[in-house]
Amino acid sequence: MPKNRRRARSTFRVPPALRDLQFRAEYVLLRAIAGLVRALPLGFAVATSAKVWRRLAPLLSRERHRRALDNLAIAFPAKSEGERRAIALAHWENLGRVMAETMQIDRILREPSRIEIENAALFSRYKGKLGPVIGVSLHMGNWELAIWPLVVAGAQPAAIYRSVNNPYVDRYLRAQRRDLYPGGLFGRGKVEGDHGESQRTARIITDYVRRGGRLGLVCDLHDRTGILVPFFGRPARTQAIAAMIARRVGARIWMARCMRVGAESRFRVQLKELKVPRSPNQADDIREIMTGMQIQFEAWIREAPEQWMWSNRRWS
Repeated sequence: MPKNRRRARSTFRVPPALRDLQFRAEYVLLRAIAGLVRALPLGFAVATSAKVWRRLAPLLSRERHRRALDNLAIAFPAKSEGERRAIALAHWENLGRVMAETMQIDRILREPSRIEIENAALFSRYKGKLGPVIGVSLHMGNWELAIWPLVVAGAQPAAIYRSVNNPYVDRYLRAQRRDLYPGGLFGRGKVEGDHGESQRTARIITDYVRRGGRLGLVCDLHDRTGILVPFFGRPARTQAIAAMIARRVGARIWMARCMRVGAESRFRVQLKELKVPRSPNQADDIREIMTGMQIQFEAWIREAPEQWMWSNRRWS
């Protein structure tokens, strides 16, 4: 009988010099695209990007398009297949707008009239006594701008940022967001820049908020280590870090939705405070916070489903 043989595992690794060359090439391509977008008037660039994404994204990203349709079937079983497909295409169009707007975000911020804070009077009551704050948003409209009320309030917000493997691209993307997050950006799994050396993110951001910091998080994605809470009638593993920090350090939770208004890169940010229970049972409190958060997200999404990112993974 032939002897069992283990397949040899490939030990080939890309040499550091070649890897760096690849990173530099990707960075040059990104800057070239950004340069082209920035050379165009904002309205034209955003409209063109929206049309391109609507037409090409379903073809070039078939897996994510299928996921968007599957997610829509879970959320809106009563809608027809045609209705769900129309929402999916509109969601790609919105993402195309976000891409172009991100490359011209500084120009949008130089025209603050583009961003309306819907219930500014409510928020202004707390402006001088915010204390530690967790700002929670979802991938809706142009979600990068959901932090704007904290910026306007002079609260110097920071945010969690999913670091990019390419260090040149990562630095560029961080620089593009500097005006939105004057408190800095915490990289996934580590903290970079003004926040010190690499450390465990959860501990660092907890300490940051405990000292009175204001932190923005996007909390509408699947988290394989998260807690199961209902979302559109189906249990979904959900990131618990915002609820845990707020409950532990006594921070307020402000939920924010950035809604796109029309097609001219104008937005409305809606705010809602989410009460943080502090009973003797911490686990129950955290679950209550997370459940309330997802209930609000669901209500917001139902009002404008075409503006949510359906192609993201949400249910396992």
